[in-house]
Amino acid sequence: MKLPSKKFGVFTAMAMVVGIVIGSGVFKSAGDVLFKAGGSMTTAILAWIIGGAIIIFSSLAFGIVALKQANKSGIIDFVEGVVGDKVAYLVAWFINFVYFPILVGVLAWLAGSITNSLVGLEQNLTWVFAGVYFVGSYVLNILAPVLAGRWQVSATSIKLVPLILIAIVGLVVGLINGTTVESFRIPATVISSSGTGLAAAVAVTAFAYDGWITALAITQELKDPKRNLSRALIGGSLVIVLCYVLFFIGLSGVITNDEAISLAGSLDTSILAASRLFGNFFGSIVSILILISVLGTLNGLTLGSVRGMYQISIKGVGPFPELFTNLGKKDQPYASGLISFAFALLWGIIWYGNFQGYWGGFMDTSVLTIVFLYASFILVYYNIIKNFTELGVFKRYIVPILATIGALYLIYGAFVSDPMMFVYFTLIVLVILFVGALTFNSNKLVVKEQVESLTE
Repeated sequence: MKLPSKKFGVFTAMAMVVGIVIGSGVFKSAGDVLFKAGGSMTTAILAWIIGGAIIIFSSLAFGIVALKQANKSGIIDFVEGVVGDKVAYLVAWFINFVYFPILVGVLAWLAGSITNSLVGLEQNLTWVFAGVYFVGSYVLNILAPVLAGRWQVSATSIKLVPLILIAIVGLVVGLINGTTVESFRIPATVISSSGTGLAAAVAVTAFAYDGWITALAITQELKDPKRNLSRALIGGSLVIVLCYVLFFIGLSGVITNDEAISLAGSLDTSILAASRLFGNFFGSIVSILILISVLGTLNGLTLGSVRGMYQISIKGVGPFPELFTNLGKKDQPYASGLISFAFALLWGIIWYGNFQGYWGGFMDTSVLTIVFLYASFILVYYNIIKNFTELGVFKRYIVPILATIGALYLIYGAFVSDPMMFVYFTLIVLVILFVGALTFNSNKLVVKEQVESLTE
């Protein structure tokens, strides 16, 4: 099997890590992190730093696995190579029926929210706009994949602009008018301390830091990967943490802590900051750039989601492999895309129910699904310690142990944030995984025509 040429240096790789991870998550999470931190700016910033440390050691652990498997790329391949095909299948099942569908729905809602704010109608049409973006994203990725790919490239280059503008200008303005100092000195008023604290705040940052696993796809194309991969992952992660902390402080330059908490859970914090920093007209332009960032992330998640069951089925496992490996016009896996759409719609209804009070609390699936993905990684970390005997102490023990501690801390933070919603979500996931376990086919039926078409 021919491997890709080694064409990326360490600085290019760092830039790719930053570009992949930084997205719409930070715009949504800023107010949430402050709320979970009990209104304390210092605690919130510490949460951003700890969250960054967790992705550093998590990515380093998977980087060790990636170097070990030079002919593979992608989370499922890595898990399969270390833990085995059955566990990898369940992780893939979780990603396709929980992780991707949840995030697609949440991102569509975020896009709808910011569009509603930009339009400025008296009637709240957030869910109408969300529905349009939701359906449109699937139509684009199923029926026009080339156009979807071009859109992804454009959105990636744009998404850093509003982050940098708000971070730099907000920081300068805040230091001049004293708002930033005031934000550090006087904590916000939090109505209830239940579900708050450092651990809960760290768990919320997971949404903003999500995506680092995708960055490992560049391993095969790195020059001197044994030396440069860890440098790129650490350097890129440090840049991301710095950008997020500066953005968070920049927001405090024009928005009080109480305002940030009152707008927690949406993009309204970032939109208000843009309006105050740049005026209504230029603030709207920055808000449009934020919208493009959100839509770019939505497109990327949908792109991966519509291919989920196809990627499982070409290995010959799972239910109806002949159906899901069947390609339609333009070589698109229509059946895989349709079941992805169906589950994203179901999880979207659960997200909608949060705002209607259906569940007796707020089930923040956007955070819980990422935390549960980290939980599945613990098996990988354990097997690094157990089986990678040729490694030194740092790589074999320290990195996976710290990555495990980070994953456990995220789980703890998600639990204390809302124990009842954590239990509900866990039960739903266990049912989905149980169905996945029943459908695993260890005989691995191979659909030769489809596999051959991929390797031609």
